[in-house]
Amino acid sequence: KKNKKKKKKKKPPQPEPKKEEEAKKEEEKKEEKKAEEKKKAEEKKPRYTILEEMTGKDLVGLEYAPLFDFFKEQREKNGAFRVVSDDYVLDGNGTGIVHQAPAFGEDDYRVCLKYEIIKRGEGLVCPVDANGVYTEEVGPDLKGKHVKGKGQDSADSIICRKLKAKGRLVMKEEYEHEYPFCWRSDTPLIYRAVPSWFVNVPKIKSKLVENNKKTYWVPNHIKEGRFHNWLMDARDWAVSRNRYWGTPIPVWVSEDGKETVVVGSIAELEKLTGKTGITDIHSDKIDHLTIPDPRGEQYPPLKRTPEVFDCWFESGSMPYGQLHYPFENKDSFEKKYPADFIAEGLDQTRGWFYTLMVISTALFDKPAFKNLIVNGLVLAADRKKMSKRLKNYPDPKNILDAHGADALRLYLINSPVVRAQEFAFQELGVKGVVKDVFLPWYHAMRFFIENARRWENTTGKKFKYDPDILKKTDNKMDKWILLRLGWLIKFVKEEMKAYHLYTVIPELVNLIGNLTNVYIKFNRDRMKATDGDVESSLASLQTAYIVLIKLCRLMAPFTPFLVEYMYQNLKGGLPKEEQEDSVHFLMIPDADEKVEGAEEANFAITTMVKVVELGRSLRTEKSKVPWKTPLREVVVVNTDQKCLDAAEGLDSYIKDQLNCRKVVYSKELAKYGLYKVLPDRRGLGKRLGKKMS
Repeated sequence: KKNKKKKKKKKPPQPEPKKEEEAKKEEEKKEEKKAEEKKKAEEKKPRYTILEEMTGKDLVGLEYAPLFDFFKEQREKNGAFRVVSDDYVLDGNGTGIVHQAPAFGEDDYRVCLKYEIIKRGEGLVCPVDANGVYTEEVGPDLKGKHVKGKGQDSADSIICRKLKAKGRLVMKEEYEHEYPFCWRSDTPLIYRAVPSWFVNVPKIKSKLVENNKKTYWVPNHIKEGRFHNWLMDARDWAVSRNRYWGTPIPVWVSEDGKETVVVGSIAELEKLTGKTGITDIHSDKIDHLTIPDPRGEQYPPLKRTPEVFDCWFESGSMPYGQLHYPFENKDSFEKKYPADFIAEGLDQTRGWFYTLMVISTALFDKPAFKNLIVNGLVLAADRKKMSKRLKNYPDPKNILDAHGADALRLYLINSPVVRAQEFAFQELGVKGVVKDVFLPWYHAMRFFIENARRWENTTGKKFKYDPDILKKTDNKMDKWILLRLGWLIKFVKEEMKAYHLYTVIPELVNLIGNLTNVYIKFNRDRMKATDGDVESSLASLQTAYIVLIKLCRLMAPFTPFLVEYMYQNLKGGLPKEEQEDSVHFLMIPDADEKVEGAEEANFAITTMVKVVELGRSLRTEKSKVPWKTPLREVVVVNTDQKCLDAAEGLDSYIKDQLNCRKVVYSKELAKYGLYKVLPDRRGLGKRLGKKMS
């Protein structure tokens, strides 16, 4: 027997003395931290007794002692330092009790006005100057301190020390919350009431609502919803700003504020001040002018109020200012007012649209415009607001250089922006307009010009537009494309009259597609007169010419540069008396008289195009025979004999486009088709619920 050696048990590694000390110290620190937290928790325990519980409304009307006595006279003067209620105070955060400072918050001002603690037009308690610094009204300790300073000597620290000294500090802590910041400098802002000049909009509110009804908006729901609601809730409009540069408010006021003179013209200002030759009415040129006080020489003269107009007041005055009304162009203004049409962004619902409506209603009791298109906001590709600071958008100059202004314009007016919706801008979309619309359209023009010259060389005659030849053509494709053109002209006129840009552009682009992808593609050989039939070739060229020249006129408002180039290349085919220097001198064309047999041709071509599209799809996906190799036979199956007859009448086009020798037409769907019925489980589930097995 072999002797078995006993295995010795390994002893666990002993901690080094140094590591042991560190672990001990760490444990001590944890204990100290726990003790500190416990102490803080003890300090936070309420040191008071609950005498009674009540709801907030039970406290309404009670007076209280203010934390500081700086404005104690306001109790007797205005009924301050009492409890009031309002539903903007929530119990989710804080105590459910909010101090009201009417000079430093919109809700504060509204609530104090509601309970008559302050009165409209009278001064407010505001111990903070324009630099955000406390004034002497709150004592020498706080005077000169910035309201949001930092450190032991800051206003917050001084206030807390004063409260603690009086035994009124319940708890002191810092916490983060949302705060307004300047969008330009990213610095914090404070709300502070400043004396302003106001327009009493509520006085004309009912007139504003009525005048809004007289206008036509696209889309209409902005007018009936957002804008109407804004008018219904109309408040006083602050039209003054405390800046130096701007349009001076033409109001001269006495030192005691009891006398006010509003000056209505330069002539009136010269008469009141005794100063002649006034030509510049900016602040630096007129602020030294004074007007004698109407109450007598014993009173100091009136001086101009230092404020300037809000730029939105100026924008709302645009219809009058641009014509210097009423001092000049009175007849011209009255003929053109109100404006037929304006357009601006959705954000102007409370901006330009509103100021136009307020000023025009106050002056003339009618709207400043008849029709309005509301644009949506164009966002960056990441659906964020375009920002100069973030540079999250492509340089417009680069887009114009690369793709042209017409492509950018068509891309935008064929987007959700013209329906007042947001739209994420993609440069690829502009490139797509060039690739999918402009290039095929341009190549169609070039193809026409090449073949018109070929026809001229073959016949020895000059190509001239001749509308009579269209009555002689029996070709269904000629009639079809002309029918589409006539329908489009009527549609464009109707929809543009209704300012529906979003319906017009898709149809215009669709006609360009019909011209390039269907008409010219299916009639290439005919336009070239490869079979020697010059009469049929001329009819086809005349048809293409009519579509191209009228498309130039239809598209002129949307793609002005491209159509001008095309028109200059095409106008030689028109009679001399019908030629203009520019396509933009021409009106939108009228639709031609109805072409005989056009409706039947439209049905036939639509059917034939569908057959060709399905045939191409099957040849690409199912057939192993290369496109260059002709098929022996193509079978068209439809239970409707009318569709089969229509397709059969255009047999030659189907053979050419599908590259086949023979086309067979059949109504026997069961012979060629296989039916497979599958239930719509989602739809049935919504309808039947648990009953569906």
